[in-house]
Amino acid sequence: MVIIIGGAMVVPAMVDLYYDNADWQIFAQAAAITIGLGGMVCLACRSDIGPRVSPRQGYVLTAFSWIAVSVTGALPLWFSSLDLSFTDAVFETVSGLTTTGSTVLTGLDDMAPGLLVWRSLLQWLGGIGIIVTALALLPMMRVGGMQLFQMESSDRSEKLSPRIREMCLQIVMIYGILSLICMVLYRVFGMSWFDAINHGMSTLATGGYSTSDMSFAKFESSLALHWVGTVFMIAGALPFTAYAVLVRKRSFAPMMHNTQIRLLLLIITFFTALLTIRLLHISDDGFLRSVTMAAFNLVSVITTTGFASGDYLEWGPAAIMLFFFATFIGGCAGSTSGGFKMFRLYVVFSGLRAHFTRLRSPSAVVVSHIDNHEITSDIYNAVTVYVFFLAISYIGVSVALGLAGLDLVTAMSAAATALANVGPGLGPVVGPAGNFQPLPDSAKWVLNVAMVLGRLEFETLLVLLLPAFWRD
Repeated sequence: MVIIIGGAMVVPAMVDLYYDNADWQIFAQAAAITIGLGGMVCLACRSDIGPRVSPRQGYVLTAFSWIAVSVTGALPLWFSSLDLSFTDAVFETVSGLTTTGSTVLTGLDDMAPGLLVWRSLLQWLGGIGIIVTALALLPMMRVGGMQLFQMESSDRSEKLSPRIREMCLQIVMIYGILSLICMVLYRVFGMSWFDAINHGMSTLATGGYSTSDMSFAKFESSLALHWVGTVFMIAGALPFTAYAVLVRKRSFAPMMHNTQIRLLLLIITFFTALLTIRLLHISDDGFLRSVTMAAFNLVSVITTTGFASGDYLEWGPAAIMLFFFATFIGGCAGSTSGGFKMFRLYVVFSGLRAHFTRLRSPSAVVVSHIDNHEITSDIYNAVTVYVFFLAISYIGVSVALGLAGLDLVTAMSAAATALANVGPGLGPVVGPAGNFQPLPDSAKWVLNVAMVLGRLEFETLLVLLLPAFWRD
């Protein structure tokens, strides 16, 4: 993973060289350092045995890989002409790789092109890394109920089976093709190629980095661009295994019957209808513009993308509460989105239905399913543990941010947006019209931990704190 990050640095180096920007040397040097570090580790750990990964090794591999790529990915930003502190460089990188989209940078409209490309590329690489982690490692480690998505294979040993590797490669190709289609459509409907490429990468990765301080408000006059963004943010929030099934079976039927997809589209439709009614009530905009703004901004928050086409804090208390609750929802498992995830919502409601059924009929046997998978007690327990860790982490991060000097609204919304990997929070500081730069360094490090914690489903990192985990 570190070598991949180092190799990716060549892209912004070439962009800066093309635009005759001196930062290309920074990227080239950072690439050499990063590839060298990754190469030395590979040589030191070289083995003729296949890539066997036990659940215990999976926890360590996942956690330390994300930490390593976050630090090495920050090198170009740290040494660039932006004159960022190490804290700010790491914050921007962690936010990019976890596809959170929170930023400490201003002056994006006049920033060196290589740096803009690097931010977008971090999110694009982070998005595919998240999908592979969610489909290959988290089910094996039985994290947060993800065992529902264990890929079936006759090879039951504790390693990445050939089928999993084949599926991941197929998903990488689908991810790349969808990204390319998004870029082309952005260009067709009015963006420059540079903006289209950058926004295409961050849209499908549901990351939210933009090439302008105004974010998507830069394209406020084009409703078509907003709908392209809305469609591809939803595309990034769908389970990528569903795309693989679509390609293999050449039929949309499995996607349309996917419980997660149907639930996500239902929630988006319901929330968009509520916000559209609110916008029609408080503004003179017509129906088309109101529904476009409502759909784009809500989909951006629900899918944890973080684009903003305006300051929705000015839409009244009802809209603010709607956005706050939407922050926690998230997309589907096996997508680039963060948040609670659709399958967990379904499992929670299935558990409640089963509980009330047994209250009415104590002898009843209630068996719940999701897409032909039985929701077993292990999955219920895993989701319950996830909810507990989410609640405790939210309280802990909010308190830590409060101790760092943040006001109540900023602390609570920043904690929510970091753990859910959304991007903008609420309030004048970290809201859609604000920036995370004014936060003290201590708060930024708390948010760094929170972003990685939320992206890796809590247990993956928290289990490393147990002394028993490290004993033989």
